Amino acid sequence: MPQALAAVLPDAADPAPPAGAGSLSVEVLVTAAEAYPALERAFLAAEREISASFRIFDLTTKLRSAEARRVGETWFDLIAHTLGRGVALGIVIADFDPVARPRLHRATWRTVRRFHAAAELAGPGARLRVVPAMHPATAGLVPRLLLWPVVLSRLFRTTGWLGRLVPPQRLAALRELPGVRRLLARTPAAARPRPRLVALPPLHPATHHQKLAVFDRCRLYIGGLDLDDRFYDTPDHRRPSDETWHDVQLMLGGPVAEDAHRHIAGFLGIIGRRLPPGPVAPDHDGVRFVRTLSRRRGAWPGLHISPEPAVTEIEEAHHRAISAAERLIYVETQYFRDRRLARRLALQARRVPGLTMILVLPAAPDDIAFEGSEGMDARLGEFLQAEALGILRRGFGARLFVGGAAQPRGTRARGRAQLNGAPLVYVHAKVSIFDGTTAIVSSANLNGRSLRWDSEAGVVITRPGDVAALRRRLMAHWLPRGADACYLDPDRAAAAWAALASRNAARAATEREGFLLPYDAKPAEAFGRAFPLVPDELV
Repeated sequence: MPQALAAVLPDAADPAPPAGAGSLSVEVLVTAAEAYPALERAFLAAEREISASFRIFDLTTKLRSAEARRVGETWFDLIAHTLGRGVALGIVIADFDPVARPRLHRATWRTVRRFHAAAELAGPGARLRVVPAMHPATAGLVPRLLLWPVVLSRLFRTTGWLGRLVPPQRLAALRELPGVRRLLARTPAAARPRPRLVALPPLHPATHHQKLAVFDRCRLYIGGLDLDDRFYDTPDHRRPSDETWHDVQLMLGGPVAEDAHRHIAGFLGIIGRRLPPGPVAPDHDGVRFVRTLSRRRGAWPGLHISPEPAVTEIEEAHHRAISAAERLIYVETQYFRDRRLARRLALQARRVPGLTMILVLPAAPDDIAFEGSEGMDARLGEFLQAEALGILRRGFGARLFVGGAAQPRGTRARGRAQLNGAPLVYVHAKVSIFDGTTAIVSSANLNGRSLRWDSEAGVVITRPGDVAALRRRLMAHWLPRGADACYLDPDRAAAAWAALASRNAARAATEREGFLLPYDAKPAEAFGRAFPLVPDELV
């Protein structure tokens, strides 16, 4: 087994399945109500090995399928069952900067502990390798010095929370915060922790954002959805506003799964500069695996806050597809913040007078809508999105429709957790479809972070039948039942969607048709703020 593969996957006694085993197929899964049962069934059907990489993979998540519920109640039970059957499991879980994201850092290590507990329960033959992976790129000395007051403030906030815990709870928390422990002064076990004031901690600006799993190297589960009960939603979006989560995953069969398996096995070596980026994955009868990867800088990065982009295949695939688009570009994304991509779209709109675009966004980022965030990153993100949308509007004019989504019921919620008096539907999907020729489904948002910094994975589909089926499925999701053909017609859809959203905005929430409403850019324009010298990719 190659060294890079052995770093992620456990040794397997049986030979690996032949590369490219399995027939080519594409299954579209909309929301976790469809995706989670499919993922559970894939774990149950695996015979030899599973390789995976997720940002979040919470083993307390409830099992949803009837088949999986026969082995237990939660994913902890399913993992123990899978390992107990002799299936080798290698999984990379994203770790997070302990200063900037202590809650997520703790969740990662809690997940690692639960994986090992499941392996113990499975028995001595369990073949598990779980890797908590923090992106190795760090900010240079100068940015760290400039940010030291902010870092110290965050550390005091974390140690203050730890200090309020009783000693047994504090020790338990510190076991799940190894990155925080390294930044604390040595104190007696019963004493309140305090930061090491002379230490200048590393800052990790990038992370692993991909969400994919490969089964026996012949089936691939990929898209924008992590595993957590917080992300569970159904296609009718009837949950409370802060629990809605519209997402899209694909389950693919065929040789693209082997490419994804090699990516999982080797991407940590690439970002750590131990391996070269490798060639672009081949096209397998209209399906191709694509990546975003950055790596730590080879030279001493005294002035840099950013990692070095190494692979930008997802961004490049978007630019190529934009340059060929002639009729309709359809996009669902959590963020639209990349001004470079917006300029490319606007340029194509000016070149092709018949080109139209539909862009579906959440009415507000989740940290603003549900947590009331007012920090620098929240304000910069809203500034960039307002700028990018302005570029689009100048390029497309009336040929652009930007929509939000809300439930067809009233709400007492105020602020940005609602849209036109209804609970918003939080859009987390990452899908771009160009005419009937190209579709990109990935973990990458349309922001600089996803397109150039974070570890991301996706597929480009160019088989016309699969592209058309994906577009129909996703567009119909937002529309009323039995919607007229004009809403799906590439030449008429943008105008039809704009008219429907406008009618819905004028009606009471309970009388609206479908989920569509006009996206309101004014709150982002008022809230957003530019920060000189801060790179766009930070958010």
